[in-house]
Amino acid sequence: MTASKILLYFCLSFIGGIFLNSFFAPSIIFLWLGLTSGLILISIFRQYKKAVIIGFCLLFLVFGIWRYQIAELGIKNNELRKFNDLGEELTLIGTIAKEPDIREKSIKLTIKVKEISHENTSRQIEARVLVTTWRYPEYQYGDKLKITGKLEAPKIFKDFSYKDYLSKEGIYSVVNFPKIELIEKGQGNFIYAKILNLKNKLRESIYQNLSPPQSSILGAMILGDKRKISEDLKQKLNIAGVRHITAISGMHIMILSGVLMYLGIALGLYRGQAFYFSIILLSLFIIMVGAPASAIRAGIMGGLFLLGQKLGRLSSGSRAIVMAATVMLAANPLLLKSDVGFQLSFLAVMGIIYLIPIFRNWISSPPPKNAKKFVYHLYNFRYYFFSTILLKNPTLQNIAAMTLSAQVFTLPILIYNFGRISLIAPITNILIVPLLPVIMVSGFIFGLSGIIFQPLGFILSWPAWLLLTYLAKIVDWFSSIPFASLTLGNIHWIWLVLSYLILGYFVWRLQEKRKLKFLNY
Repeated sequence: MTASKILLYFCLSFIGGIFLNSFFAPSIIFLWLGLTSGLILISIFRQYKKAVIIGFCLLFLVFGIWRYQIAELGIKNNELRKFNDLGEELTLIGTIAKEPDIREKSIKLTIKVKEISHENTSRQIEARVLVTTWRYPEYQYGDKLKITGKLEAPKIFKDFSYKDYLSKEGIYSVVNFPKIELIEKGQGNFIYAKILNLKNKLRESIYQNLSPPQSSILGAMILGDKRKISEDLKQKLNIAGVRHITAISGMHIMILSGVLMYLGIALGLYRGQAFYFSIILLSLFIIMVGAPASAIRAGIMGGLFLLGQKLGRLSSGSRAIVMAATVMLAANPLLLKSDVGFQLSFLAVMGIIYLIPIFRNWISSPPPKNAKKFVYHLYNFRYYFFSTILLKNPTLQNIAAMTLSAQVFTLPILIYNFGRISLIAPITNILIVPLLPVIMVSGFIFGLSGIIFQPLGFILSWPAWLLLTYLAKIVDWFSSIPFASLTLGNIHWIWLVLSYLILGYFVWRLQEKRKLKFLNY
């Protein structure tokens, strides 16, 4: 057994410990049993290599449980959280720590609190709070504010825990519509402030040169600006199974990473050159959307996937992905349960790694001649459908295979979280996803040109408008098909676990079959 494989088992054990504590909260007896068993296997049976490895796996499992419990303890001991739901007004002084989340009638501000005043006493504090206030006056990143209001614990709804959602960002208290005084501007990170300033100018350029729905789709796609998307369009995107293209999600960035790699190769670049081409464009994209933590995490996953492609060893890339996930969870164990973006980015890249050879072969291979008549015609329809739609182009076939691979591995999580399954998603994704890099690059080009000289931006916006109009028409047409999607309602977590166990077994069997075929058995 190689050292990298042993390290993989240790990482999986640590992740398993975090998973156990995320959903089951094992008792102290379980921890002591795991710790004792691990130490016994390591010390008494040290002459047996497998026993020692199992012993260390048990220790890493316990360590994962302990790390999650430490995070929970940090939440319980949070100083600001102790003032939640007291019904008393407090005064907080802090700075806006990230880009304001602007809604139609309100604005949400993430405040890094430095000082709190309560009952005529004032003291220093380090905490974060989410403030919801009126749409105007507007506040910017880096503004230092004095906030007077009542702290509340985030709500837990029937089908959504807002408390868990905010906890992963280190926020355990909210303030709704307090009194706010601006103390000072420009107290944030200078570089990050300049990035957000450029983002705002790019947003203005896009909305000046394009009309809805093209402008709202592009704004969401390259800036994460979903506030302009109408509810009707959101519903159509959900039915068509392409809502992910308008969100800076883990799956979005993973698919984008792979598409950029294949396009680089299609442009005549060597694999190594295509890797740097993809990494540079992916990094610029993450910076342009404001470098949120979720996008950075997904970008790390995407970068490791691209590295595996560069080296020509995707199997090694999967181990690097697991190790990266371990490091991220060690830093913030709450991500595993509460961050859907983290789940999607991890599962999307694993799906691409393990299923893309299978889908690539399925798309490009002709139907088996010895199959039964019905199966033969089914395969024949599949073969000619993909040959027509992808023009027998290897790059387009690779992009289609990658998209389908990511969709399969992320489907159970999407159904579990959103209770909907799109029956036409494979077709719409194949028709739309290959165009994403072209749309995004053309959007950046005309957006930046519009900042410098508005008429030039308008002229250069036509290619993006044409592609976005095609995208909107595809969404309109497919979303109008009867029974295009199914609403499944609340799904129990056991269904989710069973889905991935079945999917894992299926992938394992396919991998074994491919190995035997390679060895001519």
